[in-house]
Amino acid sequence: MVKVEIDPGSGFCGGVIRAITSAEEYLRGGGTLYSLGDIVHNEAELSRLREKGLVTVNSLSEVPDGGTVLIRAHETPETHP
Repeated sequence: MVKVEIDPGSGFCGGVIRAITSAEEYLRGGGTLYSLGDIVHNEAELSRLREKGLVTVNSLSEVPDGGTVLIRAHETPETHP
């Protein structure tokens, strides 16, 4: 049997933590926030943020006029297809 241990210091990098924190702060106001691409490669975290009002888009053309966009911590779909 293989034993897997998770380092207690593991987690998201600093850029992802800042992006998630920024998204959470904005979404506390009850609005919709658009993310240009996934802000993290973690489906559980994306699902949690979607429930709070985060909408992931692949192009700025998908954001309605007046919408607020969060630029994620790594390349965007428009710059790296």
